[in-house]
Amino acid sequence: MNLILVLFLFINPVNDLNKTSEINALKKEAKTAYTNGNFEEAVLKYEKLVSEYAVQDENVLLNLANAHYKNENAEKAMELYTSLYESKDQSIRSAAYNQSGLLAHQQQKKEDALELFKEAMKAKSDNEAARFNYTKLKKEIEEEKEQEQQNEDKKDEENKDKKDNKQNQENKEKEDKEKSEKEQEQEKQQGDENKEEQEQQEQEQQEQEGEEQEPPQQSPAEKLKEMNMSEEKAQMILEAMKNNEIQYIQQNKKKPQSRADDGKPDW
Repeated sequence: MNLILVLFLFINPVNDLNKTSEINALKKEAKTAYTNGNFEEAVLKYEKLVSEYAVQDENVLLNLANAHYKNENAEKAMELYTSLYESKDQSIRSAAYNQSGLLAHQQQKKEDALELFKEAMKAKSDNEAARFNYTKLKKEIEEEKEQEQQNEDKKDEENKDKKDNKQNQENKEKEDKEKSEKEQEQEKQQGDENKEEQEQQEQEQQEQEGEEQEPPQQSPAEKLKEMNMSEEKAQMILEAMKNNEIQYIQQNKKKPQSRADDGKPDW
């Protein structure tokens, strides 16, 4: 009974020593793989330490998160970094926030990344990597905002120019239309005046030509009709006039052609 107990106590320290030796060797292998850029192998060895050897060393967890980060497994890396935010080791806590900020920046979550870098500096004020990342990102965000404002101002100016050009074009079209309508009205009015003047000239010319023309000669029948006289009566008047004319001629023939100048007045 005592012999068995002695053997058991002897065997446990040996097993623990072997386990510690294996853990230390595995840590060294994982670190070497990470340093050589073999991040996939580093992930496998660090995970073996956590899963098979139940290592809960926060440095191992941080190295595992970094290996996932380098191996481009952002989701797993962020999960591990987040689990270290409450670490009592300020260096580990600060590193976890800083690495989370880098992941957020890669995902274009720049405002989130800026806050994470700030938390990293709060956790450890001499974290120069976090300070550099914070300063650089802050400047980047400010420049982007300034560029966005410039683009917005330029866009507003272009929209204003387009609006002014459109308004000017509409005003010009309106002026051209009014000018065209006014010219058409003037042309119409001038045409009406010319037409009226031409008609007046034609009327005056017709009146003048009418005054110069002799009235048409009336036939004897038309004259008699106008005098309300029959042809028989006109014939009688004509015969009477002819007889009077013959009688007058005969009387003139009987008178002497000249009288003797007896020195007396002819009365």
